[in-house]
Amino acid sequence: MTAAIQDAYRISLASEVDLEGWRDRARRLLQAGIAPDQVTWTVEGRSDSGELDLSPSAALPEKSSDQIARPVRISKTLLSLINTALLHRNEDRFDLGYRLLYRAQSVPSLHRNPADADMLKLNRYAKAIRRDIHKMHAFVRFRKIGATEGREQFVAWFEPDHHITEAVAPFFRNRFTGMDWLIVTPEASIAWDGEKLAVGPGGCKDDVPQEDVVEAEWRTYYANIFNPARVKISAMKSEMPMKYWKNLPEAELIPSLLEQAGTRVEAMVAHMRDDMIFEDRMDKPTANLPTSLDQLYGLLEQQADAPREKFSDRLIRGIGPDHADIMIIGEQPGDQEDREGRPFVGPAGQLLDRAFEDAQIDRQQTFLTNAVKRFKFTPRGKRRIHETPNVGEINYYRWWVEQEIRLVNPKLVVALGATAARCLTGKAVTISRHRGEILPGADDRSILITVHPSFLLRIPDEQGRQVEYAKFVRDLQLAEKFVR
Repeated sequence: MTAAIQDAYRISLASEVDLEGWRDRARRLLQAGIAPDQVTWTVEGRSDSGELDLSPSAALPEKSSDQIARPVRISKTLLSLINTALLHRNEDRFDLGYRLLYRAQSVPSLHRNPADADMLKLNRYAKAIRRDIHKMHAFVRFRKIGATEGREQFVAWFEPDHHITEAVAPFFRNRFTGMDWLIVTPEASIAWDGEKLAVGPGGCKDDVPQEDVVEAEWRTYYANIFNPARVKISAMKSEMPMKYWKNLPEAELIPSLLEQAGTRVEAMVAHMRDDMIFEDRMDKPTANLPTSLDQLYGLLEQQADAPREKFSDRLIRGIGPDHADIMIIGEQPGDQEDREGRPFVGPAGQLLDRAFEDAQIDRQQTFLTNAVKRFKFTPRGKRRIHETPNVGEINYYRWWVEQEIRLVNPKLVVALGATAARCLTGKAVTISRHRGEILPGADDRSILITVHPSFLLRIPDEQGRQVEYAKFVRDLQLAEKFVR
């Protein structure tokens, strides 16, 4: 063993992402007490730079029956950083990782030293990987290539900076479960067929269609979410580097959108002034508060300053017991609710009833209402097309919703969708960030935020809709469990 330790250990890994092979060999080297300067890491098929070394390599140390292996100790924080940094493109990453593992055996708190040169490099590598993964999540654009047995098929091209392709596969599987997809990169490809993830060889951009029927939808979507009031060219290029633009159908719109920014900002300011009419009237006196729901709704129907433009004249009251453990708040009444005078009787309400049943929630013991109490719509022939309430309109009804909550006094308030969440919190809420947890609300009231059933109805493919429906039912089961 002594002679072997004095030799050079040249470790060849199966691929650039052979992290399991690296961990196995690193553990055996550490247990044998092999110093980092005695180990060289490489990858099969890689053309290493530097001087050619023709000296023979010592065999990887094997544990003998009479030898007690040294224990390997490593903090979870450092191990996590190393696992992330090993996806970096720099070829010294395996040497760096092993060097830190070796040093950590004698300095367990090594990862807490911000001035250590190795830790500085490791953190820099890990940061680059996290950024690259974020970019791939954001800038992969799928092109539709067909459909088989009811499942749509998509393909995408992407050029990551580092060896992250396999690492991002679970994200895309979870995000796009209901469709078949293939993502091709220069180094590797990943695919999902509805049952399993597969990893294959890389390809080139010409392997992937560069346009499909969905392109127009991407452009329309981007043009509508583009906020000219927040345009900062340098920040935009930092967050969405120009090297990705060639793969993004919406990028060709950016020059014209920037030219129109000034005019659009003026229009937004004028619209905000209209909203402020309602925001200024949010506050209500705390004295002489309504003592019943009937009194509350009666007072609300008499309010001359309520938003009227594009709204139905009919106020849709909440429905349910005067005191309920669970209070469900949706966005606003729909066309069918406005005609029948009751909340949640349309397609979204029918889906909610089904979810209640699957979650074992008794609708008759649940209070149902909306953040905005009247149907907002745009006439289109004989049809009335739903229109989302703006911030001022949501804020106008916020005080009235607070009184509903006070009078019903539920143990838990469930917000269905972004409008209801804004009504409860007073600010924009990212549903995916807070979904599936019980949050503290005003007046020590507990809140659960989830999607609106209408979101499920808009999902185009059946399998994706089933996946999201199961998540919705789990949220309602959490609500039922909390109040019980």
